[in-house]
Amino acid sequence: MNDCRLRPVRPGDEAAAYQVCLETGDNGRDGTSFYHEDPAALGRIFVGPYLRFAPELGVILEDAAGVCGYALGALDTRNFFARYEADWRPALVAQFPAPAGDPAQWTRVQHIHHLYHHPDYFAPEPYAEFPSHLHIDLLPRAQGRGYGRQMLTHVMAQLQARGSPGAHLGVSTLNLPAQGFYARLGFREIARTGPAHDGVIYLAQRLPA
Repeated sequence: MNDCRLRPVRPGDEAAAYQVCLETGDNGRDGTSFYHEDPAALGRIFVGPYLRFAPELGVILEDAAGVCGYALGALDTRNFFARYEADWRPALVAQFPAPAGDPAQWTRVQHIHHLYHHPDYFAPEPYAEFPSHLHIDLLPRAQGRGYGRQMLTHVMAQLQARGSPGAHLGVSTLNLPAQGFYARLGFREIARTGPAHDGVIYLAQRLPA
């Protein structure tokens, strides 16, 4: 089993990080088969904006086989969404038309393209206590070895150093292993959105002053 190392985000990480996003894109499982017509669909939302707007907060995990994980963050979620709206989303909607027809018949790629045109800018309350947010993905070969904890600890330390009082993250109601992982790290639930069977749980943690 290869040892992994954490390193800062570097220019040129986008393609490898998008691939990790794809291979964890089915609620933590490999989403390649669902996004074959546009493998970068998820990464354009969940990776690219963070690499552009806040690379100093992120960390990359890699081993001898290449990048196998990342943890990314935003210091102020509402400011991040404003930059996404102004400086990121216009290129997406220009390149990818909004899907038409019955949403029940859409592919997963079409649902993601719909999000390009109708983004979810939800930020859970109490916002003043948890203004920052985190996003982490880790390939199976690096899981269960303590690297996820190290990665989140790194990003939270970067947020703390910049004065954040707390951070939140979202996890699918279907992703039970991730929910357990975050609970063991001290995150607690503060909100839920969407249907109970396929919604999002928002978890948060205070950062030391």
